Amino acid sequence: MRAPRIALSVLVACTVAMTAGCATTPAAGPASLDPEPPTGEVVAQGTVLDAGSGPELCLGAVAESAPPQCSGIPLRGWDWAALTDATVMSGATWGTYAVQGRYDGSALTVTAPAVPLALYDPLPVADPTGGVAGTADEAELRDVEQRVHDTLGDEVLASGAYDGRLWVTVVWDDGTLQDAADAEFGSDVVVVQSAMREVG
Repeated sequence: MRAPRIALSVLVACTVAMTAGCATTPAAGPASLDPEPPTGEVVAQGTVLDAGSGPELCLGAVAESAPPQCSGIPLRGWDWAALTDATVMSGATWGTYAVQGRYDGSALTVTAPAVPLALYDPLPVADPTGGVAGTADEAELRDVEQRVHDTLGDEVLASGAYDGRLWVTVVWDDGTLQDAADAEFGSDVVVVQSAMREVG
């Protein structure tokens, strides 16, 4: 498990004013940027790849090679023998699946048979904006995007500006990262979405 990190506003302030030093305790806002693991089961869609060191669920970018290349979340209880559509080449096995299980913050323990994405019919995701456009301009969103990437690093799976907001996809958020973004940038600038979604 990762060590807790201090709040986004403090990290950004430290980045901007490194030569002047900075406080190690935030005056207000969330004390950590580490969301608590989900209490129940989650489902996530991605590429499962085993290149020889165990299966991993890749939720972010995947290099389109043969075999593909990616870095993901270790899977416990994964069973290739139960699947008939996996590709095997050059010592690697892979396929794209919806995977259900329990996430402890570092690994996902599989609790249900994986579903090939070609056969998976996910429930629609509600638009958290209600379809109303945001008001941030492109220059502001570029700056916000850079600051988010600088702070969260490879926890950001994808990001992009759309309709006056920055949309950020992370592995998992229980609201901690959304609250931190709202406190730092305003309540209608960044939309944080989880690649893992709670079941039920």
